[in-house]
Amino acid sequence: MARPARPVRLSPPTWLTAGLKPAPTPIPWAAVLRASVALSAPIAVGLAVGQPVYGALVSMGALSGVIGDTADAYRMRIFNIAVPQLFGALGVTLGALVFGHGWLAVAVVTVVALVSGMISSIGAVASVSGLLLLLNCVVGAGLPMPEPWWKAPLLLGLGGLFVLLLSLLGWPLRRAAPERAAVAATYRAVAELYEATGTPTYDEQRHAVTASLNQSYDLVLARRARQHGRAPHLVRLLAQLNALVPLLEAAPAAQLRVRLIGPLPAAIPAAVRELADAVEEGRTGTPVLDLPEPERPAEKAVDHALRYAATVVHKAEPDPYNIDDRLGRPAALRVRARRAARAVLLSEASWRYGLRLALCIGLAQALVSLIAVPRSYWVALTVTFVMKPDFGSVFSRAVLRAFGTAAGLVLAALVLAEVPRGWWDVPVMVVLAALIPAFSAKGYAFQTAAITPVILLLSDMLNQQGFDLVLPRLYDSLIGCAITLIAGYLLWPESWHTRIGDRLADAVADTAAYVNGAFSGDDRTARHRARRKLYRDLSTVRSEFQRALTEPPPTGPRAAAWWPLVVAVERIVDATTAARIRVDHGAPAPEPAEVAAVERELRELSDGLRSTDTLVEVRAELPGDETGVLAPLRQEVLAARAIAGPDLR
Repeated sequence: MARPARPVRLSPPTWLTAGLKPAPTPIPWAAVLRASVALSAPIAVGLAVGQPVYGALVSMGALSGVIGDTADAYRMRIFNIAVPQLFGALGVTLGALVFGHGWLAVAVVTVVALVSGMISSIGAVASVSGLLLLLNCVVGAGLPMPEPWWKAPLLLGLGGLFVLLLSLLGWPLRRAAPERAAVAATYRAVAELYEATGTPTYDEQRHAVTASLNQSYDLVLARRARQHGRAPHLVRLLAQLNALVPLLEAAPAAQLRVRLIGPLPAAIPAAVRELADAVEEGRTGTPVLDLPEPERPAEKAVDHALRYAATVVHKAEPDPYNIDDRLGRPAALRVRARRAARAVLLSEASWRYGLRLALCIGLAQALVSLIAVPRSYWVALTVTFVMKPDFGSVFSRAVLRAFGTAAGLVLAALVLAEVPRGWWDVPVMVVLAALIPAFSAKGYAFQTAAITPVILLLSDMLNQQGFDLVLPRLYDSLIGCAITLIAGYLLWPESWHTRIGDRLADAVADTAAYVNGAFSGDDRTARHRARRKLYRDLSTVRSEFQRALTEPPPTGPRAAAWWPLVVAVERIVDATTAARIRVDHGAPAPEPAEVAAVERELRELSDGLRSTDTLVEVRAELPGDETGVLAPLRQEVLAARAIAGPDLR
């Protein structure tokens, strides 16, 4: 009997459509208002003084500031907006100097692309700085700028400073409010973690806590090298943040306790929520806790951690010399600058990305120099946005860029065709600018759709082409996406032979070291630092895998097959922490041979991940005390070794 034919799949694959689903994020209304004012006010001033081109350039600089304003803390905003603006001013200066010089412009923009790509590997601010350096260089080389040469960078810089000024308006009244709100939000995330113990949402909530904790540390410690010990409000917030560490360490033990005995008392998450309110309101005094009497080691760990956190949260003046950031004090600025320069110049990944970006930009610039059609800077702009690897998958971004540009061009066509030029540009920009922060959080395609009509409107003010801009820009975007897919993706084997296995192998090796350190006499501070670093690294690995899931075959399916192993490694870390907490609160310590056996299995798993692209099931033997504290950890290790995946080679 003939087998029934398999149904034909008509829907596109998940890796292709994942980016077209809007993320469920709230609208940042403050950022929406800032963007509307920052981009429309310069246009109004330019029209009022009879210099619409100047107003458009200031608004274009403000657009860069709006895109770069991704921080919450005021001191971080100064850094995140001002530093990239300096690179943007340098970029437009270089571009304007070679405008109309043919192959010289191609060479200069290509070299700038190489430098931009290499410095992007340093960090988040350097990445935005490299982006603006290249973007403004491309714009300067593709559009005529007002003379003399210093006017364009000055006007663009004024736009960025205007955004910075709008961002800092609340500083005198809300100086520490963003940091305090972030720390309080982390406490609430921990409360939700304890509520999720014993439920299928526990792992998801633990990831949310890790992300919230990372964000809070980044905000509070942004200027710790200069202000540590001299800013009492930051010292207190750091102490309150560090007081969460014992609570987080006790959570895996509480999760194990719930599995064996039953749900936690509701008073525990309620007490954590009360601490969150105290942090946000800045309350001090004697804490009052109504907690059940603990009996087992896990319950004692949670009770001790809660009481310690309550004492620290309500303490008015913590000792500034007893505050540790759990990741170690930062090196001096000079040392960090030297390390960053060495990493840029000697890193293979830095050169690899810089060369890929330079190749794509060079091809784009050469193409628009050779073909006499009304297109110039938009092709290179498309390449620049799509080729940002820290923004997501290059392949999926090229596809999303095409969709987003098409949607944005529809809106731009309506504006350019129906709205008369002049003062009508101001209310139109108020609306279009508001869409940028509102849509950016929803996904890359949505951000592209919001930015496209804004850039087209500003470009029309500079070259007065009107509706004739629309179709050429669509062609430019498609050409830029094609260049990126071919020269920046398909020609580089690393794009479609993923290196996620190496990153996961590093995380497994670090987990093995953490297991050893947890039971070999490391002091408490060293364990705290190791655990914080490991969770932060695992968060990065998870992000890398989520990015790889949006790649086409074979990378996407391989990442999907390896995903359960990522989850298994996170559970191993949790089980190790739970075992250590139980020992600290009265449970018998494991034998050194048991610890060594677990560490050996993890190191073998790490070595195996480095040597293959295919998951192969391993039957491991881990004898030990089935009633001891390491029994749950051995089960998690055995589960990780037993994960098998299809042959995807």
